[in-house]
Amino acid sequence: MKFYGENVYSFIDGKFQSVLEARKMLPNLNPSDGKNLGIVQIANEHDVDMAVDAAMCAQKRWQAMGMVKRAEYLWAAARLLEDNKRDLAHLVSVESGKQINEAIADVVEALHMAQYDFSIGHLGMTGKVLADEVPTKECLEILEPRGVVAAITPWNFPIAIPFWLIGLSLIFGNTVILKPSEETPICGQKIAEIFDRAGIPRGVFQVLHGEGDVGWQLVRHPGVDVVLFTGSYEVGSKIKQEVAKYDNKFCTIETGGKSAVVVLKDADLDLAVNAGILSAFKTAGQRCVTGGRVIIERPLYDAYVEKFVEIAKRIKVGDPLTADTFYGPMINKDAVGKGLRFNKYAVEEGFNILLDRNSEPDPIHGGNWLKPFVYAMKKYRRGNESHVLQEEAFSPHVALIPAESAEEAIAIYNDTRYGLAGSVITNDYRLAKFARDNMKCGIWYWNLPCIGAGVRLAFGGLKKSGNLISSASGIIPAITHPKAVTMNYDTKIVMAQGLSSKI
Repeated sequence: MKFYGENVYSFIDGKFQSVLEARKMLPNLNPSDGKNLGIVQIANEHDVDMAVDAAMCAQKRWQAMGMVKRAEYLWAAARLLEDNKRDLAHLVSVESGKQINEAIADVVEALHMAQYDFSIGHLGMTGKVLADEVPTKECLEILEPRGVVAAITPWNFPIAIPFWLIGLSLIFGNTVILKPSEETPICGQKIAEIFDRAGIPRGVFQVLHGEGDVGWQLVRHPGVDVVLFTGSYEVGSKIKQEVAKYDNKFCTIETGGKSAVVVLKDADLDLAVNAGILSAFKTAGQRCVTGGRVIIERPLYDAYVEKFVEIAKRIKVGDPLTADTFYGPMINKDAVGKGLRFNKYAVEEGFNILLDRNSEPDPIHGGNWLKPFVYAMKKYRRGNESHVLQEEAFSPHVALIPAESAEEAIAIYNDTRYGLAGSVITNDYRLAKFARDNMKCGIWYWNLPCIGAGVRLAFGGLKKSGNLISSASGIIPAITHPKAVTMNYDTKIVMAQGLSSKI
């Protein structure tokens, strides 16, 4: 697999599209040093139409192939992911700025998702058989594909999240058009190469490169039946409103969070601090599940704050390809600006700034760098009174918040407009269950950080974190529709619920 220096082209109807006529071109910049990794050809409206037409033409043939046969293509893709794991991880690290161990995990997550998709396909289960109230009738629920799926994915998991959305969509007989982030186009191109090498039929899987306008053209295209989106709430909300205008469209959105780690007074201090550090600072805080808040019950608060800040002072920020780096750069200059604004808001809102390492020199010249920022408060201020406690910073920016009881800690956790991920650190299983039952989130952990998704579990959230339809293994209701089938083997009509059939 070649990685750098070549132009990046859309993959439409089984072919990578070289420049046949004028197309907008964008540079692809390394977030660590600002150097150009290559040039990206941006799809135009004609390209979108070609891709959708190809997907529509291929869909019935793909559906007719059968689930078990379709699964073989996912197995081939999984083998290619495994064979190229190290090279792909290097690409993820260079293009997105993820530290190399996280980049390896990104590729492994995609590999595990492809293997899971294959296993679902080889089981061949496309619905269920139900007993009827009379033995001469049989009831089936058959899952049918919705049609053409547009998957619009972010830069921070540039291999993993596409496979969350692509794999099961293909297994259940849909065709897929991937619009990867403009920040990680080479990763998108490598996914296209993987499916091309796996022998996927023309039009079944395609990739369109571009900025938000390309994604929006897919959302509005009458030939697209499903939109799967991961990104900001503002964009996700617009997608929901647009899709609602059509009788054939469906969408699922995953739109960020204001996640938190809840530390109760009986917690193991070392475990609790490590969970907080990992939740707050992995990927420079650029995860939708990032724990931008750590809520600590009062008896443990002072000791926790002291140890947390001590470790945050030692976190190594630098070259993402270096094994002992904890986190690398921000994805672009806008992300740096947003993070700095959130740090400024914390000062303006009167919080106690415990650590701000942003006066330190940048580890690599020309990159997009933010250092850890930690702040605290004597008493909790309700979320609607504080921008930084309510909104998603998406940066290495974390609040340490005291709580007077376990009940108050859970109430503070719930005091945001988001509800994606949450964690509780406690040795009391009764309190753990109380937290599990009362924390309003879609992803919950006990004695773990609030990051780290499993591919066999659903991934999604409540409130502003999504539209209550999960991703990963939970995506089946978005990409299929159930057809209710009732068959009569008798020579006379037998109605449901004892209803008379006499005429």
